[in-house]
Amino acid sequence: MNQTSSNGFGPPSGKVEPPLSLLCELTYRCPLQCPYCSNPVGFARTGAELSTEEWKHTLSQAAQLGVVQAHFSGGEPLVRHDLVELVEHAHQQGLYINLSTGGTLLTRSLVASLKQAGLDSIQLSLQGADPTLSDEMSGSKGSFSKKIEVAHWIHEVGLPLTLNVVLHRRNIDQLEAILVLAEQLHAERLELANTQYYGWALLNRASLLPTRLQLERAHATLARTRERLRDKMEILWVLPDYYETYPKPCLGGWAQRFLTVTPDGLALPCQVARQLPMLVFPNVKEKTLEEIWFHSEAFQKFRGVEWMPEPCRSCPRRFIDFGGCRCQAYLLTGDPARTDPVCMYSPDHWLIEKAVEEAQENGEKTLTYRTRGASRRLTANQPVGVAGGVWEKLGSG
Repeated sequence: MNQTSSNGFGPPSGKVEPPLSLLCELTYRCPLQCPYCSNPVGFARTGAELSTEEWKHTLSQAAQLGVVQAHFSGGEPLVRHDLVELVEHAHQQGLYINLSTGGTLLTRSLVASLKQAGLDSIQLSLQGADPTLSDEMSGSKGSFSKKIEVAHWIHEVGLPLTLNVVLHRRNIDQLEAILVLAEQLHAERLELANTQYYGWALLNRASLLPTRLQLERAHATLARTRERLRDKMEILWVLPDYYETYPKPCLGGWAQRFLTVTPDGLALPCQVARQLPMLVFPNVKEKTLEEIWFHSEAFQKFRGVEWMPEPCRSCPRRFIDFGGCRCQAYLLTGDPARTDPVCMYSPDHWLIEKAVEEAQENGEKTLTYRTRGASRRLTANQPVGVAGGVWEKLGSG
């Protein structure tokens, strides 16, 4: 299924292809309190979660639309008691199913039940290579030892295991130990995700952004180990955005391949897009996924290249990075249509240079943990249902 974009937006062919992947953010509830979480700072003020039947209807529509992968995430998806039922339904729709979890709510029997229901793989998060740092970053004592136990259960039942480690100033120097741990836990895939500065991570940027020297050491460590593990474990390195020459390509372009549905039913072209207050995103309770993907004004807003300002409009990279991240452009400049400041040609690149310079000079600062209380306090003037953030306090100043 494909349709021609009616307003000039879309890929060079003029065709809007159906999405390939659906991220199901089942809930914003979570027993962990990671200070780099990409969930909106105002998560405590969102509306009611979709019901089991509403999620099933959404999954069925996604499969009919052409989606081939469903990723269950959160928050912590395991706080929902219908997860096995949702996995089973997604499996019946012919979808490849991945579960992203912190693992602390898993039991051995639940791992087996999820596999029996049709789960294809599990992504387990780790916050560090040892219990002290890992428990500190997750805000949950004992979480590290539970995660290690869970990793062994996943291996025992024969599910492919991906370990996800968000890298930042406080744990990047543990990279060698993280690589050893991943090998010991029989991970098929290790995702080394340098922190992306949205949500709570942007709030804590001064304490999380590593120095250039730390990144250089990490690169050297990775190079030494990657070749040795080449036939044993796939290692993905998510680029450290603030230290790159060009911006990341926003999931292959705004609303090109990926679709997110939030706990309260908003449909987004990426998981942090609800932080753009000038866009009205449709809700799956009110519109079909087909209507949303092909006809929603918010989804068409930044599709393709016609919306681009200079220097993006005439740049030969415009079909490579699509102007960069719209959410990052807004969070740093207040305008989602501006060139991503990460780009060396952006007139706002000085914002990135300033943040990097401060990272070389500043020591660690106090972290603001992702708690419901902090969420309510930081967004005290926002109404229920508005889950944006406090970006006006961070902005270009």
